[in-house]
Amino acid sequence: MIRVLLADDQDLVREGLRMILEAEADIEVVGEAADGKQAIEQARKLDPDVVLMDVRMPELDGIEATARLATSGLHVRVLVLTTFDLDEYVYRALTSGASGFLLKDATREQLVAAVRTVAAGDALLAPSITRRLIEDFCGRPQPGAAPTELTARELDVLRLLARGLSNSEIGTQLFLSDATVKSHVAHILQKLDLRDRAQVIVYAYESGLIRPGER
Repeated sequence: MIRVLLADDQDLVREGLRMILEAEADIEVVGEAADGKQAIEQARKLDPDVVLMDVRMPELDGIEATARLATSGLHVRVLVLTTFDLDEYVYRALTSGASGFLLKDATREQLVAAVRTVAAGDALLAPSITRRLIEDFCGRPQPGAAPTELTARELDVLRLLARGLSNSEIGTQLFLSDATVKSHVAHILQKLDLRDRAQVIVYAYESGLIRPGER
């Protein structure tokens, strides 16, 4: 069962999200919060798997709340949900430790799939806004030196991760099994001290290992 905490300052939004998510057999909404401060308090109390986090909230905004949760020691993942299609918010959300970013005009199916994706430990990489974010904020850095902690094969996997490929797609390109790719991904996260695939993307582009627009 995926345990979800809803953080949004609008009662009707939280009610709508609860109705959608609780219609799924594998998702349970364990609590609600009306601002970022409450979201942190409820996360500590309820230990959810995923927090659906709005950006603009009173007391403490969703981005700062996300950053605090990322360093809290809790094993919770944050899916940022907002009406604002602004690159600044996406960039701040990802660098603050969010595992995904979804606009509120997403369909019911997209919302449910996003919660499951983030709960499974993956980043929500599908929205085109994420790629535009990386291109706009990271520019075109010169290729950086490869991190010495990683093996040559792990570097191959990292570069494909940064392009948004799934484990199965990476396996197909590198002729590896899904289990082997999963093992490489775990080693990359551990060696580079990164939380998830979202941070792998930011790391790869900011360090120059991948250049925006590169295929």
